[in-house]
Amino acid sequence: MKTLLTPLALFLSAFYFFYFALVGVYVIFMPKALLDLGYNAVEVGIIYAAAPFMRFLLPFIFRHFVTLTPKVYLAALIITFAATLLFWATVNHFMLYLIANLLFGGAMGVSLPYVETIALAILSKSRYGKVRLWGSLGFMAIALWLGKVLTVPFEALYYLSAMTFLTMLFGTLLIKYDRTEHTSSLEDATFSLSKYWAFWISVFLMQVGFGGFYNFFTIYETSHGISLEMTSWMWSFGVICEIVMLYFQGPLLQRNLLNILQFATLVTAGRWLILYLFPDSVTLTFASQSLHAVSFALYHTAAITYVFSLYTQKKLAQQFFLGIAFGLGGSVGAVLSGQIYGEYLFLVESGITFMAFVVLWIHQRRKKEVLHET
Repeated sequence: MKTLLTPLALFLSAFYFFYFALVGVYVIFMPKALLDLGYNAVEVGIIYAAAPFMRFLLPFIFRHFVTLTPKVYLAALIITFAATLLFWATVNHFMLYLIANLLFGGAMGVSLPYVETIALAILSKSRYGKVRLWGSLGFMAIALWLGKVLTVPFEALYYLSAMTFLTMLFGTLLIKYDRTEHTSSLEDATFSLSKYWAFWISVFLMQVGFGGFYNFFTIYETSHGISLEMTSWMWSFGVICEIVMLYFQGPLLQRNLLNILQFATLVTAGRWLILYLFPDSVTLTFASQSLHAVSFALYHTAAITYVFSLYTQKKLAQQFFLGIAFGLGGSVGAVLSGQIYGEYLFLVESGITFMAFVVLWIHQRRKKEVLHET
């Protein structure tokens, strides 16, 4: 463990911890706070489409007009914190609060790809997982803590601002470890999505398939007779399995990354099928939650590592992964799951995820053909 206790590892661990803690406050507790403040469900949905939309839009801007330099990254950290302060002044005004969320989402979409590039460039695959798991710990810690102490809506804003400030602090300390070349926006314009179109469609569909889980898992399980307390334990169990995988996944990532992605995608399709077939089984639902170790932890790490190896424009590639997967895929998944919610929700999600597996297989075949021709 001593080898992990370097300044870089400590700063990265702290950044991931507080970054995903602020994500936890924003995603888990702020929607409820908005409802308590008088927002309706449609307005909350629009607000929470803002950040993913900006994550999707930003890579196209950076591809042609902006280079992700340390100065731009630092500005993004500051703007993220400033946006949380704007929340205080605008939260009672829908349009102003929506604008603040667009600003917040855009800045958040810049900072994480920058840090992921530093981590992937310097840390080994094994060490990356052990450092990245602190993000899962931060998300779970804030969820458990605020679940007990949060009493009034504005308290969530206190915690959101505090977590964002600490993210900015430790994020700033990481700038000196940036060793990647900063290409110009003209060079970034040569970045091609179409060259690996099947891969990008696959990661998009994978996150669309997660829409039902992220937005309706609690409602789905409680509607089938599972208590809210038991459902919360199911959520926590999934995160615990994710943490275990992040810690021990190093040797797996030494294998063929495309094979790992195919395996994780197929397992995820099976995971949603279990939820469709056995929604009222506590045992089998816990079993499906254990697969979060594969469908999120292993898949996510293998995917960003694969993207890192695929392109020379490292930071831009990470921005596109975040934007296409969690931006566009997350937005479409949220809207679609709301439209199809009901008995067949997870059957449809399983089918979408299986489509992601098929398209990824097509990507693998196309890549082999290119290598054979060269």
